[in-house]
Amino acid sequence: MAEKNIKVLLSKLGLDVHSRGIFIVAKILRDAGMDIIYLGNSMPDQIVKAAIQEDVDIIGVSSLGGAHLTLGADLMKEAEKEGIKKSKKFIIGGAISPDDISTLKKIGFNSIFTSGATREEIISNIKSLV
Repeated sequence: MAEKNIKVLLSKLGLDVHSRGIFIVAKILRDAGMDIIYLGNSMPDQIVKAAIQEDVDIIGVSSLGGAHLTLGADLMKEAEKEGIKKSKKFIIGGAISPDDISTLKKIGFNSIFTSGATREEIISNIKSLV
């Protein structure tokens, strides 16, 4: 029986318009054989609804605008409300201060990627989560 591809939903978190990084990550993951759904800019409730509708394995958000703590917490609250926080894996990447990493893990992100994360780190981390 063929192995199922990992299905990843990617979105810019909130109104952040710095998209180059997430486009590169989408290509890296697609080239690694993963199925990618890209939402563009979305709010936490939209991200969770799309994740449910698409039945994804991983929910990945990008934040370069500094709202990763507030909107990240909103995303996790919405995931809890909709009953997917424990069944899905959540990753976040972008311009994230090392001081914020423990807070992001505490609110429920499984993995945090800061600027400079390598292709190998991202791919292997996602594979290990699934």
